[in-house]
Amino acid sequence: MGTRMDILDKSPAEIVEILKQIGEQGFRGKQVVNWLYKGIEDFDDMTNLPMTVRTKLRERYVIGRVNQMEKIVSDKGDTIKYLCLLHDDNIIEDVVMGYDYGNTLCLSTQVGCRMGCSFCESTRQGLIRNLEVGEMVAQVLMANTDMGTVGTGERNIRNIVLMGSGEPLDNYDNVVKFLRLIHDPETLNIGYRNITLSTCGLVPGIRRLADEDMPITLAISLHAPNDKLRRRIMPAASAYGILEIVEAAKYYFERTGRRVSFEYSLMDGINDGSDEAMELGKLLGDFPCHVNVIPINTIEGAPYNRSPEARIQLFEKNLRSAGIQVTRRRELGQDIGGACGQLKSGYLNDFDGESFS
Repeated sequence: MGTRMDILDKSPAEIVEILKQIGEQGFRGKQVVNWLYKGIEDFDDMTNLPMTVRTKLRERYVIGRVNQMEKIVSDKGDTIKYLCLLHDDNIIEDVVMGYDYGNTLCLSTQVGCRMGCSFCESTRQGLIRNLEVGEMVAQVLMANTDMGTVGTGERNIRNIVLMGSGEPLDNYDNVVKFLRLIHDPETLNIGYRNITLSTCGLVPGIRRLADEDMPITLAISLHAPNDKLRRRIMPAASAYGILEIVEAAKYYFERTGRRVSFEYSLMDGINDGSDEAMELGKLLGDFPCHVNVIPINTIEGAPYNRSPEARIQLFEKNLRSAGIQVTRRRELGQDIGGACGQLKSGYLNDFDGESFS
């Protein structure tokens, strides 16, 4: 991008101020915002702006974008995976999942991840860098564009889940600004109740988020009922104990009124037994939360396998017996590589070392 800044990093109020600073009237800023969130990628396409205004903007700013490198559609057509190229040749993934209540975009918040979870492909190369606000916005606009809503003002993506590569609370400031931005009625007007943020359990971030007056759904990746097992599965978990995480979740619930979801990926013979289910039920029994059971995607070289169906069903039954509300995550797109990072990993394994650009 050179020295020019990404205008998608800016809020509508900031864009209005930008137009004033370059000697234009504030209403021009509102016109720019309208074009940006229709998915326009070139200032010259903002046809109701005078050429002089477009020139001033082009000299100072770029309209950030993620370039679609590869797109895979599931056999059922209910899931689309995208491999996307950023301006610095880094690569991220996005997934669009079709539900009865609208399309949901699973987007990335970092290139890579530092959390080190043993079951996640995205963390194997570590954290490369945080994504900027505009790069997260561009993922939503890319999906809308691909689905044919560019230029129409329609919002094909109705729901956002921050469950792609990266730990959202490890990129806290950019993620919070992004969420406020896409919630703004002048941009994408996505309701906070249509947004889910998934975290490994960074306790300070959870508590800080609870005070943001931004009642999104919080999903905490738990995956074990005790610290010893959790630290085996999730090395980063050693920073915060399970009891600390549950207390932070209760604080989030008290501050926002939003029920917290605990994500629990079942791994054969590791965390899927009746003892683990009973221990988890005891841990969460006095908390009006929800457990989302996830049959794990098997990744080549990972130290686990998917739990047999009988064990999955017994685990769910044991949790319900303990009074816990349980759902099983709907499994979409297994034929296109269900685990986060698999598409990128496969691409990089085939890459011969030449520049992407």
